[in-house]
Amino acid sequence: MSRICELTGKGRQVGHNVSHANNKTKRTFLPNLQNVTLISDALGTSVRLRVSTHGLRSVEHVGGLDNWLVKTSDDQLSLRARRLKREVKKKLAPVEAAA
Repeated sequence: MSRICELTGKGRQVGHNVSHANNKTKRTFLPNLQNVTLISDALGTSVRLRVSTHGLRSVEHVGGLDNWLVKTSDDQLSLRARRLKREVKKKLAPVEAAA
């Protein structure tokens, strides 16, 4: 399983370990991924996703999973998140048309 956030697309980064003698060796920086259950208000269900802590804070800041999915471009989202976004848009479309 790849270490990529399903909502933000944040993945591993590559850098160096630097010794006291300034020797550089390759290393990786992995994102802090958590398995979380987020609730979709539009769908009325809960969804399990693998999200970075930064992504989780961003979702809460925007106002929930549904708002995050609608505002985020598809190229950052995982396949599961894109399918979820499509379902949320279908549910929200009749509500916006009536208003």
